[in-house]
Amino acid sequence: MSQDGHLLVIIALLPFIGALLPGLMIRAGRTSSAVFTAVPTALALIMLLTLAPAVLRGEVIQAEIAWLPQLGLSASFFLDGLGLLFACMITGVGLLITLYARFYLSGDDPMGQFYTYLLLFQGAMLGIVLSDNILLLLIFWELTSLSSFLLIGYWKHLPEGRQGAKMALTVTGAGGLAMIGGMLILGNIVGSYNLTDILAAGDQIKASEWYLPALILILLGAFTKSAQFPFHFWLPHAMAAPTPVSAYLHSATMVKAGVFLMARMWPALAGTDAWFYIVATTGLITMVLGALIALFKDDLKALLAFSTVSHLGLLTMLLGFGTQAAAVAAVFHIINHLTFKAALFMTAGIIDHETHTRDIKRLGGLRHLMPVTFVIGTVAALSMAGIPLFNGFLSKEMMLEEASHTAWFGSQYAVPIAATLGALLSVAYSFRFISHVFLGPVRDDYPAKPHDPPFGMWAAPALLCTLVVLIGVMPFLADGIVAAAASAVTGATLDPHLKIWHGVTPALWMSVIAVGGGLALLAMHRPLDKAWIKAPRPEAKAIFDRLVGASVSLSRGITEWSHNGAISRYLAIFTVTSVALGWIAYSGSGLSAPTRDLLPVPLVVAVGWVMLVVATLSVVVMHHHRFRALVLIGIIGLSISAGFVYLSAPDLALTQISVETVTIMLLLLALHFLPKTTPKESPLALKLRDGAIALTAGSGVGALAYAFLMRDIDTISSYHIANSYEGGGGTNVVNVILVDFRGYDTYGEIIVLGIAGFVIYALMHALLDGPAARRLKNTDYSSDRSRDRHPLMMVVVTRVLMPIAVVVGIYIFLRGHNEPGGGFVAGLVIAIALLMQYMASGFAWTQERKKIEYHSMIGFGVVIAGLTGIGAWLAGRPFLTSSYTYINLPPIEEFELATAMLFDLGVFLTVLGAVMLMLYSLSRIARAAGTSSDVNVSAMDYDPGDQGANDKAEV
Repeated sequence: MSQDGHLLVIIALLPFIGALLPGLMIRAGRTSSAVFTAVPTALALIMLLTLAPAVLRGEVIQAEIAWLPQLGLSASFFLDGLGLLFACMITGVGLLITLYARFYLSGDDPMGQFYTYLLLFQGAMLGIVLSDNILLLLIFWELTSLSSFLLIGYWKHLPEGRQGAKMALTVTGAGGLAMIGGMLILGNIVGSYNLTDILAAGDQIKASEWYLPALILILLGAFTKSAQFPFHFWLPHAMAAPTPVSAYLHSATMVKAGVFLMARMWPALAGTDAWFYIVATTGLITMVLGALIALFKDDLKALLAFSTVSHLGLLTMLLGFGTQAAAVAAVFHIINHLTFKAALFMTAGIIDHETHTRDIKRLGGLRHLMPVTFVIGTVAALSMAGIPLFNGFLSKEMMLEEASHTAWFGSQYAVPIAATLGALLSVAYSFRFISHVFLGPVRDDYPAKPHDPPFGMWAAPALLCTLVVLIGVMPFLADGIVAAAASAVTGATLDPHLKIWHGVTPALWMSVIAVGGGLALLAMHRPLDKAWIKAPRPEAKAIFDRLVGASVSLSRGITEWSHNGAISRYLAIFTVTSVALGWIAYSGSGLSAPTRDLLPVPLVVAVGWVMLVVATLSVVVMHHHRFRALVLIGIIGLSISAGFVYLSAPDLALTQISVETVTIMLLLLALHFLPKTTPKESPLALKLRDGAIALTAGSGVGALAYAFLMRDIDTISSYHIANSYEGGGGTNVVNVILVDFRGYDTYGEIIVLGIAGFVIYALMHALLDGPAARRLKNTDYSSDRSRDRHPLMMVVVTRVLMPIAVVVGIYIFLRGHNEPGGGFVAGLVIAIALLMQYMASGFAWTQERKKIEYHSMIGFGVVIAGLTGIGAWLAGRPFLTSSYTYINLPPIEEFELATAMLFDLGVFLTVLGAVMLMLYSLSRIARAAGTSSDVNVSAMDYDPGDQGANDKAEV
């Protein structure tokens, strides 16, 4: 990776690293928190500017960190003209928003939290525009939805804030799910998930039969993110967020993500009729509809929000045209919209901050009271209206020029008329912003006395307005970045020259009509507003709420039917579904003829099989009697262990026997606190249904196993056998698989086992502190207990066996890499020895001699196993790869030392700790039950020779 590539990776990571700082630095003050938010953003911007000269020369900077290249998973980034434009927008505006927010947020707002969310969102956006792997892009895409949810719902005390956040997450999240499907289809068509490969395979993609499904799914993601019709309704409701969030989301980041995606995928997807009619039509409708709604909004931020919807529609329409000139116009308008829209939202925030209202009908005359704000707001609004000498005019003219010669379903007038109407409405709401807020007489009923804010609040929008004017009068300043970005969009080398005057063209006349018509419309705003209020029209939010409510009701109905608390229903649904899927798979593919003969069945094996079947049927018949069922389950487990021995699987047999012993002992302890029998709850019809399902599923599994056993099938086992010694340093293939080849699975399993131990402990703790504890303490189990609670023979035998069992456990542990055994079985063996101590000598006697907490034992086990895997990383090898060597230590013969033993030690400690923690939890119930005099203190607390005790007991 080149030095520039390393810089690119650092740029992508900086916001996420920086997100750790604001929450800590808020303790040093609000300014400190703002500074440490600005630092990573500024560093990222500076690094981007150092890479800019190379990108503007046409170079593409790439960086890749391989993870699972076989699956197409890698952290790949690239920076071209389009990525440079958006990355600079994200970081540049991010800096201005950081400054603005420092003065906008009140002292009651948790500023450290705000800046943390802001940097997380910034990092997600940078990830989108820099990703060179569509799977990585999808991760960042969904991360923008999550982080924007936090930002929009920042003011949690406002119901509209929570509603807007949920609506944004629902709509954009749903679109993201659709987009995932489309991106995976693209990767499948091209055979690569690298974005650069996909962009270079445009002809292959468009020729594929999967082009249209992929296009629709990807556009759903883009349209929902950029609030295109009919998904435009969520964006105005996001206005409940603080104004710095609105300014950031609407100018440079979230809503531009969909536009960026369409621009990025332009070489791969554009140039077809489907692209034109779907994208251009959606954009055109959104542009007109958003502008129309904006004209009649009285809330300043709502007006600007719908104007954003309209301008996003404009950008979508231009990209939908599919021409190089339209792409240039789209890129240029992205820049212009950034400058005037961010400035306008900050202006709206200033007005709200100083007057305590955003209601246009309560404003007016502010040019006298807030002259600085008036200048900033007017310049930005004139640019939004497309008035000459402001940058918005230039890109609007370019849009109208492209619209003037674009045909739609054979009509040469539909697109130009609709585009002119959209521009006309844009002029009307822009001049309404100026006239109804700043012009007119000064009022005496403002909610608060208006005045200009401090410099820190108006500095950022003032800078943006300076850019509005500079680009408006000297458009050549943007030639370089527009050329680089437009070339990246189209895949061709473009050299546009931006200028103010294009001559007398149809676009100029369309612009004149738009300005004149917009002013006329503004003059008639009052009667039109009354008509708008009275006119019946569909309310998008109400439709959304009804759809969500219907979805919730449907989900609740399905949940209540399928999750009624009966495990029999859960198992029935799961089993029937599994059998149905198995049948579909079986009927959909042919089954080859058997290639193996059935082995002879010795009489002993046949008898054992019959006994196993009888024991299993007996469990079904006698399952209501808990103790009998438990004994039968133990018999079944031991029979299966014997089968493993017969089939030359000693590791499985040893594990099965150990697990059976531990589980039976723990279940015996648990049965003491349960009724002897279970109630008969199922009617005959339900039993017949469950029996039919069970027989069908069992027959299917048996048939599947038989089909596999009768045919020669290539498996990975030959690789394991061949590489067990050379790769893992052990001759016991099963153990090497567990600690090396599939060590990650084993690591996950011991974590789950440890969690299970902790959960059981927590449940028992809650049980002993809740209402059940009172019932437990009032329960007298003395009549069910033998007075000889610690028989001398059992006490002596278990104490004699304890050291022997420990030695056997250590032996099994040490031999596990080359012979049957290992950390899992060794942990169970020693756990059995300790269980016997608890049972023979009592909980109190054994607990007093415990030297280590079982919680700590589980933690040590997981940490040791994890550090072993990390050690392999440090050696430059995959996680949990074993290393081994041979040591000759006189007088001991040569022996092997392997890192797998450390991993096995972690397994051993976790298993032992989890089992003993479960026992400890059950023992706590035993100690809590009954009277305090029944609590075990020591072994042999009953002396059979004590006649007094006998007499007392008989009484």
